[in-house]
Amino acid sequence: ENVHEVKSQAVPDGNFPTVKSPNPEEGEALSEAIALGESINADLVMGTDPDADRVGVAVPTPEGEYVLLNGNQTGSLLVNYLISRWQELGKIKGNEFVAKTIVTTDLIDTIAAANKVKVYNTLTGFKHIGAIIKKLEGQERFIVGGEESYGYLSGDFVRDKDAVMSCALIAEMAAWAKSSGKTLLDLMEDIYMEHGFYLEDLISITKKGRSGQEEISEKMNDLRKNPPKTIANEEILKVVDYLESDKTGLPKSNVLQFITNKGTK
Repeated sequence: ENVHEVKSQAVPDGNFPTVKSPNPEEGEALSEAIALGESINADLVMGTDPDADRVGVAVPTPEGEYVLLNGNQTGSLLVNYLISRWQELGKIKGNEFVAKTIVTTDLIDTIAAANKVKVYNTLTGFKHIGAIIKKLEGQERFIVGGEESYGYLSGDFVRDKDAVMSCALIAEMAAWAKSSGKTLLDLMEDIYMEHGFYLEDLISITKKGRSGQEEISEKMNDLRKNPPKTIANEEILKVVDYLESDKTGLPKSNVLQFITNKGTK
């Protein structure tokens, strides 16, 4: 019941005058909400994008400074929380699964495997997670799914990423943590201690117009013909090419993944 909204952002305005971008993947989008959170000592700050399918989260450190969770961290927390709660409630029967995209953290796979829950990896785009839910309807039970771009879903009612449901679940998870004297940051540390530390970073490069498309195509062709031997001083052990669908088990997609000798992807 103790919920506060940012008054300057409470009235819909398609010009989004209070932010450079209303995308919660960009930390600046939550700056006014974080300022309000700091002034009232909030346990949790959340902000969705305009069509409410993605959500950004900020939580306080012990020093009272608010830090942003990335999409992989929020997704991992939700997977860990929901599997834990389903186990506590006796809902795990052996045919449950979670779903994620191939560019989302493998920490989710690790958490699920430790709890004997299946994971399905799909191509990027929540429509692929929705397709898995539909395909397995009546055979397996979907717990939760997510992608690193701040989109999550639990249950099979919506079949697409849903920030409204996600906000409710994140708030519930924060309350669950607080009942044990913990914050979401504490839960994240617990997960790292149990399953190993995962670090993710995202670099977006935009190439515009036809010349941009041609440049991207040339770069991808070059990476296929002349793959790097090392990345960040780690030796490349394996290249996964998603145009070779017979090897990946997924539809063809112009995606390359490089796996290093230290387990970096």
